[in-house]
Amino acid sequence: MAWDTEGTRRRLKEAATVEFAERGPDGTTMARIAERAGINKERLYKYFGDKQALFETVLADELQKLAASVPPPEDGFANIGEFAGRTYDYHAAHPHLVRLLLWEGLAGGPVADEANRAAHYRDKTRAYAAAQRAGILDDDVDPDHLAFMIIGLSAWWFSVPHLAGMLTGADDQTEHARRRASVVRAAQRLARPRG
Repeated sequence: MAWDTEGTRRRLKEAATVEFAERGPDGTTMARIAERAGINKERLYKYFGDKQALFETVLADELQKLAASVPPPEDGFANIGEFAGRTYDYHAAHPHLVRLLLWEGLAGGPVADEANRAAHYRDKTRAYAAAQRAGILDDDVDPDHLAFMIIGLSAWWFSVPHLAGMLTGADDQTEHARRRASVVRAAQRLARPRG
């Protein structure tokens, strides 16, 4: 019987994503990841190297999924609110991504896939700047800061869920819709030209 290399790699990455999101890179072990995946620990090392390399792979993959699922809008951010709302929706469906980013920041170590991520954010900043030059977005806030603020509006709910709950109540469907609507309105007010 042939070994399912891709299936094994996928199961190991899925297990690592859960473990790293729950415990961070310092709080989990390769043995725990392998056990969760039901796969030999030596195979984990063979496919991904050490734990830091695995964490960086997992985070880079998760960020690529976000970028593919919520690309910059083709309308040049004319509907910046809905773009922020779709980003909020992605984080609602994938709360582990914010946790992975927080663990990366807390660890203070190397930045996963830094060159590609930096290039992605430079491209995003250029898109915001182009929308500002075209008069689609207000140019009162620098485009790099505006991009960061839109990300923050969309993701912060999932960064501090206890605070969100204390302020707004339980995160049920009604509250989820209310939070999303607030993100959409806040992004519009922050970014759309006045008058």
